[in-house]
Amino acid sequence: MFRLASASPRRSELLALTGWKAIIEPVEVDERPIPGEGAQRLAWRLASTKASRAAENAASTGIILAADTVVADGDQLLGKPADPDEAKQMLLALRGRDHRVITVIVLIELQNHHEIVEICETLVPMRNYSMEEIEVYIASGSPLDKAGAYGIQDSGFQPVFSESLQGCYTNVMGLPLCHLVRTMRRLGHYPPVDVPAACQAYTGFPCPVFQQILGEDA
Repeated sequence: MFRLASASPRRSELLALTGWKAIIEPVEVDERPIPGEGAQRLAWRLASTKASRAAENAASTGIILAADTVVADGDQLLGKPADPDEAKQMLLALRGRDHRVITVIVLIELQNHHEIVEICETLVPMRNYSMEEIEVYIASGSPLDKAGAYGIQDSGFQPVFSESLQGCYTNVMGLPLCHLVRTMRRLGHYPPVDVPAACQAYTGFPCPVFQQILGEDA
């Protein structure tokens, strides 16, 4: 059903939890922000660009799914660190504080060229991890391929104070699943599995917001 315009293994893994089939068709875009561009505008522009480019080369049926996730510390946008030193700087800056993670989902139904946009924002509380923990985490190499230099799912480091997290957990991973389900409903498509249950089993996080997102059908 889906043509996923992303090379992210995390998005592919998360999408599989919905039970919907997907063909992975990555699209390359320049992800550098335009001067003065905010987090939501950047995520929207990149997701829309990915979806449009994927649609140009796709067959006439199916649904294009594109998403972009931006980590924002105030007005500063945090991409993937260029090296271990930059990873350390990011982790020190985020330590013990809240920051925002914004994902924009763009769906294009190819048969009728119907496009829908969904936005999810999560306020992420970081725990007060030690310098030693930072050093061990960076030595693992894991922060270097992640925006903001961390993965919420990295159990060895556990950078996020998850007990205080009130928003969507998988948004921080790169694909807010209940927001995707809500968007697909607008196109008349329903997942073959209980997505909130599958999501919580996968993440181990007791989600406090899925009923709010999905309403009575959750």
